[in-house]
Amino acid sequence: MPTPKKSAPARGAVARKKSPQAQGAGQRGPQPTRLAGTSGEPLWRQLVQALREDIIKGVFRVGVQLPTEEELCERFAVSRHTVRVALQQLRADGLVSSRQGSGTTVMAPPPSTPFNVHQVASIDELIAYAAESRYVVDRSEVIESHQVSPDELPLPEKRSWLRLQGFRLAQATEAADTPPVCWTEVFVAAEFAGVERLLPRRSGPIWQLIEDMYGERLVDVEQSLRVRPVPAEVAAGLDVDPASSVVEVRRTYRTSSDQVAEVSVNLYPAEKFRFNMKLRRA
Repeated sequence: MPTPKKSAPARGAVARKKSPQAQGAGQRGPQPTRLAGTSGEPLWRQLVQALREDIIKGVFRVGVQLPTEEELCERFAVSRHTVRVALQQLRADGLVSSRQGSGTTVMAPPPSTPFNVHQVASIDELIAYAAESRYVVDRSEVIESHQVSPDELPLPEKRSWLRLQGFRLAQATEAADTPPVCWTEVFVAAEFAGVERLLPRRSGPIWQLIEDMYGERLVDVEQSLRVRPVPAEVAAGLDVDPASSVVEVRRTYRTSSDQVAEVSVNLYPAEKFRFNMKLRRA
């Protein structure tokens, strides 16, 4: 008796189709990622950060749809509720837009939108800020704490520092006449001064270079803001009136042993500065 042949799928049967992102995932799309459930950061915020980094890196370009909610749930091993909260935050940040039946699409920021570093709610999100900009060091020197006035910047006493000065530029800036985002002065503790030789070849925040190069974990960042007159020597570089004001954002980075590893001072033109902060009940 002849062996029965396996029947082909019925002509009317339709296989479930994957989205274009899912079809290409095995070749060039993002690899499966499991969020750190024990990091102390809510899963939805970790997901916001992961998707934001993908957008910044061009994994999802402007005009491209993000994976579906189901695909995001599978990729990050999170609930649909977590995905929806994360997408809601990305919409509030102006990074994506959603329409019923059309999915979620990556948006281009309006050209008039000021550069805004302060949609930052965790230490990890400072990485995204650094990825969006480029620090160009114009001057570097080794100094002692007493060489900086305590009124100007209270550095820990009797220590040596690598002092870096320069402007931070928007990563996408190509025109020579485009003003920088801010003027930045960084003080790196002398024991970590070796990061200077990595700066021309590595992007990202200096504090992350300290972690990578020395294996020292920075666990605490103290941030303060104030309005002050623009220093005469940086007014022209920031393209502001010498009589105008700037917003100073100062950050102090400490190690797990409570030692100050880095202090940064950033001066932003006041008319282009915005500050956004969200507070969540513990």
